[in-house]
Amino acid sequence: MTSSTPSPSTAPVVVIGSGLAGVRLAQRLGASGDTTLTLIGEEPHAPYNRVLLADVLSGRLGPEVIGLPPATGDFLRTRAVRVDPADRLVHCADGSVVPYGTLVLATGSNPVLPPLRGLFEPGAAELPRGVHPFRTMDDCLALSEAVGPGTRVVVIGGGLLGVSAARALAVRGAQVVLTQQGDRLMERQLDPAASALVHRHLTELGVEVHTECRVRGVRQAGRAVRSVELADGYVLGTDLTVLACGVRPRTGLAQAAGLDVRRAIVVDDELRTSDPHIRAIGDCAEHSGEARCLAAPALEQADALADALISPRDARPYSGTRALTRLTLHNGHPGSAPLDLAAFGDPEHRPDDDVVQLADATRGTYRKVVVRGDRLVGGVLLGELTAVGALARAWEADDLLPDDGSPLLHLLTNDGGL
Repeated sequence: MTSSTPSPSTAPVVVIGSGLAGVRLAQRLGASGDTTLTLIGEEPHAPYNRVLLADVLSGRLGPEVIGLPPATGDFLRTRAVRVDPADRLVHCADGSVVPYGTLVLATGSNPVLPPLRGLFEPGAAELPRGVHPFRTMDDCLALSEAVGPGTRVVVIGGGLLGVSAARALAVRGAQVVLTQQGDRLMERQLDPAASALVHRHLTELGVEVHTECRVRGVRQAGRAVRSVELADGYVLGTDLTVLACGVRPRTGLAQAAGLDVRRAIVVDDELRTSDPHIRAIGDCAEHSGEARCLAAPALEQADALADALISPRDARPYSGTRALTRLTLHNGHPGSAPLDLAAFGDPEHRPDDDVVQLADATRGTYRKVVVRGDRLVGGVLLGELTAVGALARAWEADDLLPDDGSPLLHLLTNDGGL
């Protein structure tokens, strides 16, 4: 009796993680028709698009609307607790043991819980009542149930997630205070002028915004947080406290399995970890020293890995993602326009860069692009986003720009296509 090694397309593939990256990969592999696939996801809900959770929180979308299309193959709703690389097995919390030929870790990321004084009482392992991260559908549904008109809410963190949460809660009628340790909102994506427009938009919604504001701790009463203490000693009364302090890649399974882990799970251009039978994609993966924790890289990595597993000879190595951040802030008032935002590359310019900047304070629009040498290296647009599609394509292509710069000015002042 002889045995043969399964080909890459027929060897069983196990994907741990049912977020955007894991589901996209499962969809692609399932559609190929020649891959034995098992998807393992620990959340009790059907897979969903995490990017749209703020729209569910605001009431603009129902939870069912943001569901992801199902993938062909087995779907186990359980938690993977251990990976055995020697025998190529995944051990799950429900007692099941799943063999793999190729294992894909798409475990995503966890919310960062800041080291606030009083957040955890001695011996406590769970967050106190009234404190919510904003990362999962369960987080979103718990906040939706707890918030109502007049509810006092403190949002800690003024990045993309914090701004989205503050806007959604304000639309629900809550009295929202947003605290940001940095000197401006969304400092990773926006320059000062664009950040000021987002600040104004939130203020018009009734959000009280505090920048350069460090939260020192929280105070509990009856095992529930009732106030937030700032570093200057000022105390904010609160009914709900939302933690939007960033995310941290989930690497526990990889570390326990002996894989190379730095900030996230280290992968090469084939998205292969230090074990040749284990790949990693999405928030939990670190490629070329970067763990992006964004939707666009997660989806591109999933597509690149699907190509590599389906047709290894024709697949192209993953070389990184030039990610575009888009955000729409609806203000909840019928008939009024939302604030649309798009940012790509590096919006902060150096002394020798060329900058094209257009602003209309009356209409609340702002457009800025940065040219370094003869290439477009970054930009930020708020308000009317008719030019964002063409600008983003020019940036992604990394092509040389004409010397006179006229096409760039044309894209900024005319409809460049979405």
